[in-house]
Amino acid sequence: MKKKPEGLDRPSTRTIIKIMSRANTRLYRATGGRLGKTWRIGAGLRQAPPICLLTTTGRKTGQQRTVPLVYLADGANIVLVASQGGRPENPMWYLNVVANPAVEIEIGRNRRAYKARAATGAEYDELWQKMVGIYRDFDTYQSWTEREIPVVVCEPA
Repeated sequence: MKKKPEGLDRPSTRTIIKIMSRANTRLYRATGGRLGKTWRIGAGLRQAPPICLLTTTGRKTGQQRTVPLVYLADGANIVLVASQGGRPENPMWYLNVVANPAVEIEIGRNRRAYKARAATGAEYDELWQKMVGIYRDFDTYQSWTEREIPVVVCEPA
């Protein structure tokens, strides 16, 4: 495994990530996705990967939770990666999806209901490579953790 940057697991870092995520979500919604619609350009990439807003139902609270995520449109499906920046545990949004796969995804001003599931086997391998193709840092994140980072396929409901 590659060495993870110092401080990635500190509570203050997690707090900053939450604050930035909420700010991005507000900006995205306020502008219909004109602002906040892409993530930074990674090494060797020609364009910044696109961002969608994923809304899940909290598995403990039942409240709606929204997070901005890099996505890939794969036909009618939307593909997401539960990387959490290479942290040792899966992100809360992924745990919510496992508990309740009914989700909503916003791309620009378009909101649509989907049913989410984890990719497995050959599908996982194919989609992982596609996701790394649009955001190479996913491979780096995988090298920082012992868990297999989930790839989530969201199919129109």
